[in-house]
Amino acid sequence: MALRPLLPALLAALLAGPALAQGAPNQGAPDQGAPDPLPAIAPAQAGFSPEGLERIGAVLDRDIAAGKLPGAVLAIAKDGKLVLLKAYGYRDKAAGAPMTPDAIFSIASMTKPMTAVATLALAERGDLVIDEPVSTYLPGRFTESKVATVDSSGAMTGTVPAARPITTRDLLTHTSGLVYGGRGATAVHKLYPAGSVAAAGELDADQFLDKLSAAPLLNQPGAVWDYGFGLDVAGLVVAAVSHHGLDEALGETLFQPLGMVDTGFSVPPAKADRYARALPDDPTTGRPQSLGIDALKPARFPCGGGCAVSTAGDYLRFAEMLRNGGTYGGRRILSPAMARYMLSNQLGPNVRNLIGHADPTRADYGFGLGLAVRTTPGIVRLLGSVGDFSWPGATGTNWWVDPARGLSVVFMAHTPGPLRWHYRYLINTLVYQALDH
Repeated sequence: MALRPLLPALLAALLAGPALAQGAPNQGAPDQGAPDPLPAIAPAQAGFSPEGLERIGAVLDRDIAAGKLPGAVLAIAKDGKLVLLKAYGYRDKAAGAPMTPDAIFSIASMTKPMTAVATLALAERGDLVIDEPVSTYLPGRFTESKVATVDSSGAMTGTVPAARPITTRDLLTHTSGLVYGGRGATAVHKLYPAGSVAAAGELDADQFLDKLSAAPLLNQPGAVWDYGFGLDVAGLVVAAVSHHGLDEALGETLFQPLGMVDTGFSVPPAKADRYARALPDDPTTGRPQSLGIDALKPARFPCGGGCAVSTAGDYLRFAEMLRNGGTYGGRRILSPAMARYMLSNQLGPNVRNLIGHADPTRADYGFGLGLAVRTTPGIVRLLGSVGDFSWPGATGTNWWVDPARGLSVVFMAHTPGPLRWHYRYLINTLVYQALDH
């Protein structure tokens, strides 16, 4: 009889427990590991249909069984409460290792918004001004930039002086003219490294800046949104101004205050068994595939454009900080004014917007400082609301925040091939179909 008073509490715990584990049964391990990033709430109390969340799990389980992806982790928060943190499939399918919610992923360009926040935090401290020339903070670099002239065949016919210097704002908005070499076939593209990870694997920071400073710009500063090395250079501006490496600067600015204990620029040996692996072959083409990065060892410099690793729970903390106007758990990272400015479209009518060339799922979005921002309820390819913001990673990772609905979503999967775009559309649709209002 002494146990009878405990029965209501036990029953409540059993009913509440599945709030973090909705979805059909799958090969993943039980949800355990790192502490939850937010207090939990039952899906129905947050306006989610439990059946709708189960549908997400059923679809992912089906695709995992079909060999389309090894596994994934999905985190959903609503109004600051954790609705779901769920692992599906395998962390390492070849080894038969189940996915866990605390699995670590190479997040590629999801690094960029974090670098942007570190840059803006320095601006708020008075250590830099984002509209001043980059050469102010990187002396001897980008002082007399030239812009290439290119004919209709893509051949470079000469150069002209840049109309104005590259600014830190240009770096944060991909309007600097410093393009990724792997994203075009012109003679100018061939003068640049293929991408952030490739550059950090081949060059140290000084060599990287020397190479970019010597190359002609593809476009005049401020004229064209074209994907490139802006956030990598911004990361080196952060390092120069803060007198720390970017990894240390982000540690002080973001990782430590937000409790992002598994986020950094490499996976330490003690956590190596938590690193998720991609399928060895692309499920679409059958050809060998790679993430392009060995996250178990540091790159030659911590590239702010694509070299970080993180977990779904850690990145949800970052997303929630931005949704909350620059604060999380009582810790202020940015002022509300700066957070709002970062999340506002910065591309004026005279800027040619090529975002869709970089990621078709973000075509027709605007762009803030370091991430895409929705400016219209229609036209764009994803469900959401005006003001939602995001920027995904080429390894298959993705996230977005819909402030109008109080929604934050992080999807971690290593699908570096064309299927990454499929899952950006798919997860977006599946999350919103589960939301009852």
